[in-house]
Amino acid sequence: MRRLLSESRLVTLTGVGGVGKTRLALRAAGETSRAFRDGVWFVELSGVTDPELVVHTVLEQLGVHDDTVRQHRTVLVEHLRDRQALMVLDNCEHVVEPAAALVDALLRGVPGLRILITSRERLGVDGEHLWQVAPLPQDPAVVLFAERAAAVEPGFAVGLHNHDKVTQICTLLGGIPLAIELAAVRLRVLTLDHLLSRLDDTFRVLAEGKRGGDPRHQTLQAAVDWSFHLCTRSEQILWARASVFAGTFDLEAAERVCSGDSVTPEEVMRSLAGLVDKSVVVAEPHPAGTRFRLLEPLRQYGLEKLRAAGREQVLRERHRDHFIEWAERREQEWFGPSQPEIFARTRMEHANLRSALDFCFEESSDRGVHLASTLWFFWACCGMLGEGRHWLDRSLLIPASPADRAKTLWVNGYVATLQGDLTASAAMLEECREYAKSAGDEVALAYATHRLACTHLVGDDLDQADGLFEEAVRLYRGQGTVNSHTMLADIELAISATFQHDFPAAERLCLRAKTVGEEHGELWAQAYAIYVLALCAWVSGDFDRADQFGRECLRIKRTFHDLLGIVLAIEVLAWIAASQGNAVRAATLLGATSEIWQSVGYPMFGSRYFGAPHGECEATTIAALGEQEFRAVFRKGMDLELDDAISFAIGDEVAEELPAVAAPTPLTKREQQVADLIAGGMSNKEIAAKLVIARRTAEGHVERILQKLGFTSRAQIATWVTERRG
Repeated sequence: MRRLLSESRLVTLTGVGGVGKTRLALRAAGETSRAFRDGVWFVELSGVTDPELVVHTVLEQLGVHDDTVRQHRTVLVEHLRDRQALMVLDNCEHVVEPAAALVDALLRGVPGLRILITSRERLGVDGEHLWQVAPLPQDPAVVLFAERAAAVEPGFAVGLHNHDKVTQICTLLGGIPLAIELAAVRLRVLTLDHLLSRLDDTFRVLAEGKRGGDPRHQTLQAAVDWSFHLCTRSEQILWARASVFAGTFDLEAAERVCSGDSVTPEEVMRSLAGLVDKSVVVAEPHPAGTRFRLLEPLRQYGLEKLRAAGREQVLRERHRDHFIEWAERREQEWFGPSQPEIFARTRMEHANLRSALDFCFEESSDRGVHLASTLWFFWACCGMLGEGRHWLDRSLLIPASPADRAKTLWVNGYVATLQGDLTASAAMLEECREYAKSAGDEVALAYATHRLACTHLVGDDLDQADGLFEEAVRLYRGQGTVNSHTMLADIELAISATFQHDFPAAERLCLRAKTVGEEHGELWAQAYAIYVLALCAWVSGDFDRADQFGRECLRIKRTFHDLLGIVLAIEVLAWIAASQGNAVRAATLLGATSEIWQSVGYPMFGSRYFGAPHGECEATTIAALGEQEFRAVFRKGMDLELDDAISFAIGDEVAEELPAVAAPTPLTKREQQVADLIAGGMSNKEIAAKLVIARRTAEGHVERILQKLGFTSRAQIATWVTERRG
């Protein structure tokens, strides 16, 4: 593999499920990582259900944030253009066409990039070098069996007394790692002799009934069939039903989706425990509770069983209905102290929400329209504008009730405004207002009016914006509505007031919104009030207070990965730094914002009101540093990754203190920092203090590290970090 990667820019590992393609890809990437100046990226595609989201998923995994309306493939090519790196795209067989199109574009546009694919079939891209992954030879197969057996039966070892039997088992299993692992775990309840006898009998019967095809595929199928038939009837039912989940799932979802038809929730819980014991389902500990996942080949097997029983439609409908109800609860809870937890949990359920949306749109169901608009808080508040626009645009093509369409229009108009797509936004919001007025739907009218006001605000039409904001506030109050939106109406009206130099009015409006946020434990909208208070303090010359507000806003916005809030906070911190005479800090922050704005939309929305203080800050900083030094420092700011830019702006230099790790990793830079601190013996509380983040945020990072690395303890993370450093 090392040789192939040195000779070819595209290598595809093919082979049956369970043969070890992913493990081989990770090992090869690890041993060649030093050859790639800009590192190795690992992207898992098995949870992608919509082919149009392949590129979006790659961007997300690489930490490339772009909430504009630019084509995602173009964004990715531009991001990678001058880099020398290796990208591993894992499990591409169900998205071969979009993956092939992406790979072709990357190879043409990024000369320093090499790509390693794992897939059960080739991509068919020019220059593709295929490598068929073979099963394990006899000796390594025996070693793998011994390791897995010892894990479930302490004291088990291969010696002269049992070597031949283990060898026979591995031969029956064709040397396929997944098949070997499924068999080895059976030593919990079977002796080695019984295991060999049962396998031999089962495989003989199965072999007699199968002709043709890939022998290795037949071997894996036989091994999984054997494992399936050794499960209880309840476990078999759950195995098939749980295959409708994408990514991981929790016990509540399993009980809701997989019970019914004489299967009780209690039976689901017992069967889930049994499947975990049999290594069919992997249990992953998280701060919010244990989550479960089926290994991909076993999920595909379960799905085949579900289809054969004619139950796929019913189970996917249950999955859809569960996640619609889940999203509705999260929407209701968003205005309150659980916002950071809702953000983390929604990110965790992202794959299942995608799957539910995809199923709805396959069926042309208006349930998808409802779900897409219900998730407005995820799209608009948590750095998911691009994907939100994808689902909302699709929603507008589906026949739906007038109320559902109206909500989709104002939510999509809101998202489009945040993307800087003001023409499309205004058209959608005007349509919503016309419907709301004719139908007497004052709820839709309030939201559409509010969002249309935002469109005029960033379009520099302040008179029109103020009139619409005031109308929206009257409508909200008339309905008794108090939520994040009503807070934002005051805050955005305050922004307009700052543009018109009415700073007392702006401060009064923001303090009112901040009070509402504090009373209800709301953080996300409150951070924007804090941002405007930073502006007001800066204008009044209270730079220390302004700086404190700016950093507080940024800390909150980092929690939600809200790119707009992040870049606005860093902008105001740059202006404050320039006013304090700290030209180097100001130039660095301006450089960082220039890069982030490209991912949000037009710099400062293209607004002269937003842009004026930015221009003044730049002029002041150039005068202090000189043109040449300013450009050099500005460039350093541009080169900062998002997490590093935030850390620098807040005053956290931890990114520079931690050692660089060259080996490939599925972790983001921030997750790698957390992993390094775990290896240093820090608790979650200590990590939170060190990185200047909320403890819950630190716990979320630890949770994602465990999930990505397939670990169950912090000790495993520490060992992993130590081995990589060595």
